[in-house]
Amino acid sequence: MEPFISIRIKRKTAQKFQEFSKKNFETHSETMEAMLNFFEYNGVSPKEELGDMGRTLKAYIKTRNDAVIAIIKNIEKNQTKPTTAMLESLFVQAETNEKPLIVVNENYKESTLRFEDWDGKDF
Repeated sequence: MEPFISIRIKRKTAQKFQEFSKKNFETHSETMEAMLNFFEYNGVSPKEELGDMGRTLKAYIKTRNDAVIAIIKNIEKNQTKPTTAMLESLFVQAETNEKPLIVVNENYKESTLRFEDWDGKDF
């Protein structure tokens, strides 16, 4: 177990931090570690205000999502549906143009059929 150290924090700030910590993490150390990692990873300073950046970012993401949806609909309309229609038409055509494998001629006479011996030397 790692040793603890004391940090002096104003009572109001400490209470606010404890409430936040209880809601989101198991320990205060985990909370502080996560907060520091967030600021370091994102390159954000707690002194800076994001202001309208959050709303601007949200609007940008929404427009990008709309663009992605439009691209997917375009792919569906111009590639997927025509290809599916062509494949379906091939299957429908194949089913309707089926010919029987054995052709039976009902107009033959059995007496006219003759079998002759053949030794295979004619070829």
